[in-house]
Amino acid sequence: MANPAVSTEQFDLVYDVLSFSLATMMATTIFIWLRLGEVAESYKSAVIISGLVTFIAAYHYFRIFNSWVEAYSYDGDSLTPTDIPFNDAYRYMDWLLTVPLLLIEIILVMKLTPEESQSKSITLGAAAALMILAGYPGEIVLDADQASTRWMFWGAAMLPFSYIVYTLLVGLSGATNAEEDAEIRGKIKQAQVLTVLSWCTYPIVYIFPMMGITGSNVVVAIQIGYSVSDIISKCAVGLLITDITVSKSRKM
Repeated sequence: MANPAVSTEQFDLVYDVLSFSLATMMATTIFIWLRLGEVAESYKSAVIISGLVTFIAAYHYFRIFNSWVEAYSYDGDSLTPTDIPFNDAYRYMDWLLTVPLLLIEIILVMKLTPEESQSKSITLGAAAALMILAGYPGEIVLDADQASTRWMFWGAAMLPFSYIVYTLLVGLSGATNAEEDAEIRGKIKQAQVLTVLSWCTYPIVYIFPMMGITGSNVVVAIQIGYSVSDIISKCAVGLLITDITVSKSRKM
């Protein structure tokens, strides 16, 4: 698919948002891993995984950023699309790795037996991978006259998405309420709710092309929307998970 013509302002906006997202992922990774020494052995896996999520995301944002820069050339007066296509598939490769890990890091701080943790990690991880794989074919369809195709893949991805949301808010509520410490119980609930709220922004961004946004506007809107969602779901949740592990470690 040919790169759409974008204005200098649009190019700079996406450039800055991708750069900010990359820096945020890198900074969060360093901060999380530096706190590993404050965490008890039983919770270190959750902290390591939280850092891995933002580390993997930082790598892919580096690739997305470079691809965006290579997709356009500036002659000192205007921007011209190059023959190098902007490769946004890096984003889905990132999600295929990080979304299952995002769920596992939450499971690892909950009051579950090792068997329950393993079972939930497998089922939710598989559902997350299925969600990403189901949504990708529709992501590359941006033409308004093919909206039905995009809606079809959106609907397919929403099935495992709904299962994940239900499990986080309802299926795991028993484990959340089993936490004796009210402060820790509240933080775990915050992590669950924040994850669900941030995840609910992805399906909204996905339907931007079906809302009448076209051309360069839809490309810019999607890049900004997904970047903001990633920062919340990866960085904010990762920091909260780290805080939970530190709190639990101090009360052991």
